[in-house]
Amino acid sequence: MEISQQHIPNLLDNLAAPRIERSDYLRKKYFLLKKHSILLLRRVRSIGHTETMEEYEQRKLGIFNLINFFQLLTGVLFPLTCLFSHKQLPLGASLVACLPALVSMLVLYLNKRHKHENALIAYFILYPFVTCVVYMYGLNLGVNLFFIFYGILSVFFLKDIGFMIFSICFSMVSYFILSVIAKQYQFQLETINKGFFLFNQGIAIVFIFYGLYLVKRENTLYQLYILDKNNDLLQKNVQIQNQADKLKENATLLKKQTEELTELNTLKNKLFSVISHDLKAPMYALRNLFTNVQEKNISPDELKEFIPNVVNDLNYAVGLMENLLQWAKSQMQANVVYPQKVDIGKLINDVLQLLRLQAEAKQIKIESNASEGVYGYMDKDMMNLVLRNLVSNAIKFTPEKGNISVGISENQYLVEVSVQDNGTGISHDALLKINSNNFYTTQGTASESGTGLGLMLCKEYLARNGGHLHIESELGKGSIFSFSLPKSA
Repeated sequence: MEISQQHIPNLLDNLAAPRIERSDYLRKKYFLLKKHSILLLRRVRSIGHTETMEEYEQRKLGIFNLINFFQLLTGVLFPLTCLFSHKQLPLGASLVACLPALVSMLVLYLNKRHKHENALIAYFILYPFVTCVVYMYGLNLGVNLFFIFYGILSVFFLKDIGFMIFSICFSMVSYFILSVIAKQYQFQLETINKGFFLFNQGIAIVFIFYGLYLVKRENTLYQLYILDKNNDLLQKNVQIQNQADKLKENATLLKKQTEELTELNTLKNKLFSVISHDLKAPMYALRNLFTNVQEKNISPDELKEFIPNVVNDLNYAVGLMENLLQWAKSQMQANVVYPQKVDIGKLINDVLQLLRLQAEAKQIKIESNASEGVYGYMDKDMMNLVLRNLVSNAIKFTPEKGNISVGISENQYLVEVSVQDNGTGISHDALLKINSNNFYTTQGTASESGTGLGLMLCKEYLARNGGHLHIESELGKGSIFSFSLPKSA
């Protein structure tokens, strides 16, 4: 039968299909076997783990479990090999050869029951011991290198120094006696199954290097874990420090606010005391004056004598009320400032005109070089109050027929205003109280009363406008009050 050319590709595909299917089947089996092997090793590693164990102890226990699992597998290979070997061993020798595998089973069982210390004792004492028993029974299985392996593992796993030294010495002495001194054995695995004998020698070497590799690997991983923990702790410490700094800052702010509130409360109490006392006098004077006028118990000449004192009390009351209202406004609108371009010379002249009668009452001469056309950048209402208080204070503490001078000087950036008098001056102690914002007041040269509120408002308003009140004074020689503010183009 002839096959046409068009049927050849279909025939080749049919022949290749079983091979492709078989390859996919083997690949799936390989991946399935790999998956189950990984799961098995993970379960072996986790034998005996508890939630209270530290990370490092869990890693060490995982290595210990894997080593015993692999020794269990290799330990059962010899008896199985002997069953299918043409040179049979006596039953007793086969049972003795199974002893190391039984020790591995015991260790894994103890770990599963969370008896970790007992498992370590069983491994580092029973394993070398039963290996010695195997050799003493006359079996040379080619596993003498495992004694070196026990010594290496004891350094890593045992915490007790005495137990570790005992385990190393026991393993090394056993290795020397069984490998160097006693060389003749009744049953030589090398003659029974040379391949398995070489396998045991090789697996011992592999175990030694594998154990060293696991120890190094786990130590490296644990060091990396410690570094990560340290980094986390460092970050947490930084966060804690930031929180501590913030709490400290808040505590400092709270302390400052407490002090300010205490100071304001003290000021409030003193202000109410002053108000209750000082507002009574002008009110009583007015009441008595009008009562006498109403009852016609006072002559025109006597009325003229009373009026100057009443006017003086009323001027003080008006000034007091203005300062109180400004102080209340400043407390309610602590951050409200309306800076603008202000002609300082004109502002000074307006203030002097307003206080002219107060100065004339004491025959005080006020000189001013404040020419108009000098501009500053400030809140006009605030500066009006500052100038009124400074000039009013100068009048208050200057004796009759005294002198006051108000001046302006300027440079490229600032405008300086000064109010100088030849009055009573300020003592050193009083100056300290004023500069530290303490409540301070005293009577003027004509027994004028004061609240001490005016200078406090001046300092506060100047600070809000970027200025500072500077005071120079000498007792009995007068005072100079000056301040600087930004200049406006």
